[in-house]
Amino acid sequence: MSFSNLGLSEKVQAAVAAAGYVSPTPIQQQAIPHVLARKDVLGIAQTGTGKTAAFVLPMLTMLEKGRARARMPRTLILEPTRELAAQVKEQFDKYGAGQKLNVALLIGGVSFGDQDLKLTRGVDVLIATPGRLLDHTERGGLLLTGVEMLIIDEADRMLDMGFIPDIERICKLVPFTRQTLFFTATMPTEIRRITETFLHNPEKIEVSKPASTAVTVTQSQVPCGREPHEKRETLRRLIRGATDLKNAIIFCNRKREVALLAKSLQRHGFSVGALHGDMDQTARTAALEAFRKGDLPILVASDVAARGLDIPEVSHVFNFDVPHHPDDYVHRIGRTGRAGRTGTAVTIVAPSDQKSMAAVEKLIGQAISRAEVGPSVESEAANTEAEAERPSRSRRAAPEARQREPRREPREQRERKPRREPRSPASTTGTTAPPTAHASFGSPPPARDTSSEAGDHSHLPAFLLRPVRARG
Repeated sequence: MSFSNLGLSEKVQAAVAAAGYVSPTPIQQQAIPHVLARKDVLGIAQTGTGKTAAFVLPMLTMLEKGRARARMPRTLILEPTRELAAQVKEQFDKYGAGQKLNVALLIGGVSFGDQDLKLTRGVDVLIATPGRLLDHTERGGLLLTGVEMLIIDEADRMLDMGFIPDIERICKLVPFTRQTLFFTATMPTEIRRITETFLHNPEKIEVSKPASTAVTVTQSQVPCGREPHEKRETLRRLIRGATDLKNAIIFCNRKREVALLAKSLQRHGFSVGALHGDMDQTARTAALEAFRKGDLPILVASDVAARGLDIPEVSHVFNFDVPHHPDDYVHRIGRTGRAGRTGTAVTIVAPSDQKSMAAVEKLIGQAISRAEVGPSVESEAANTEAEAERPSRSRRAAPEARQREPRREPREQRERKPRREPRSPASTTGTTAPPTAHASFGSPPPARDTSSEAGDHSHLPAFLLRPVRARG
């Protein structure tokens, strides 16, 4: 089977050939004819299967006829993240270079003015995230009544991010007669409900069973201690020990952990970038582009980067945190071993992660091999990490000792020094006053000497020895 057998236009076939592709992937082979026949399509496929081209190529063929009107896009593609939306636009730029199509991107982090200007000129393909798209419709700058084809991509990711209510609103704004293409990696109950509501007799295409992992990816899990510094040291040892590592994505569960881990790796001499949702769009784009070009061999990311990003030659994926949802594990390790290449996925498992790891193994239907960490890792974690990232016991004890010493020394001096004697001549014949404290705790105080005629008053303060003036 070749692309010439799928019904694509000559311009699109030429663009595909120029890109170096000869044979379509299974989802492309099955989906493209149905899309060209203007049927609704429900595609269930993992990332890395070529599903983006499965709707981009037939769309380019269908858009060769017709012309866009101002503020009324002809086709609409919904993506869950800015990165995915930008990536789809790159596909249109790549395969549609020979066509005069207007492609616009509606994502957050870009001014409304620039986007409004593009919409006013007329858009053939509008690629958007749900939130920004609804912002434009509510402002009155966008009409969806001319949409001929609606593509909802990464639908299960939309569900995870809470976009399903927005998707339902958008589906009601586009014409009832539009063609709908729906792509997802998994089919939870909510996604199934959406497909039954908004798709009309769809052609169901499933190229791999849900939650399956690619056979080209070598998976393993590495145990580590419960302390954070042990986990970071285990990761560093794994990176240094991977002789075939070309580049790697490291996944964390929380955005805060992404920033902390990236800084920790940078302090230890690694060339690292970060990618998470709290970064502004310029920084996110710059980090992703540097990773793609190879300027940054390591990218620490949250799950915002786990789905759909087309970085074809990622050699390693490290799960610094075991994902809370087992589905995310499949999407994370799908960043490597793409397009028939081999890849390596390693998950660091702390004692508290055992249940989450068991859920992952149950989902993918296979046991993940366990790779023991050598004792050198533990010793280095104890020595290097403890000294570098928290003060040692000896260094903590030193300032405390210095603080106690000034308080202890004057007390000892007072114990050895006799009490100040009164200036009265009678007191000069008395014996030395007993100390107020005793060198050995619990020993009886010395007997008081009363041999002096005036008595020994040296233990009394001077103001009590002043003569008392008789009243009279």
